[in-house]
Amino acid sequence: MTDQATADPTMTRIIEAVQLGHSGAPAQARELLTALWDELGPTGDALHRCTLAHHLADLQDSTEAELAWDERALAAVSDLTDERAQRHLPSLQVQAFLPSLHLNLADCHRRLGNVGQAQEHLARVREHLVRLPDDPYGDSIRAAVRDFVADDPTDRRR
Repeated sequence: MTDQATADPTMTRIIEAVQLGHSGAPAQARELLTALWDELGPTGDALHRCTLAHHLADLQDSTEAELAWDERALAAVSDLTDERAQRHLPSLQVQAFLPSLHLNLADCHRRLGNVGQAQEHLARVREHLVRLPDDPYGDSIRAAVRDFVADDPTDRRR
């Protein structure tokens, strides 16, 4: 089995919009992803909803809006199976998404002053760290967790 992505027109549209945002057109990327979200609907493909919401969160102008999209990403992952994720990319494991999703939520809650909720999500991050692969993705999430904790004066585990 190879670890190459299977052609998926919706994932292609998501990736193209995300790249547009990274290249300096975040408003246009946000518009494209929001329109795609409307096409998918609340019961659309869970991988598409999770991926789209995860990336759309990063394109928001307010922490409150970012939090809402991060919550949608976490809700969508509960509908996602390894089998579905692996039809897109054979190495994907749904449980490996959880540290990143919870870290995003912890960060939003911390910025909003919701210390208790930030700590709850950080605890969930720590629970799920063992599920991260030993690869560049896993390394990047572990580094982000270290940075988050180092910057968090409310962390009781230091």
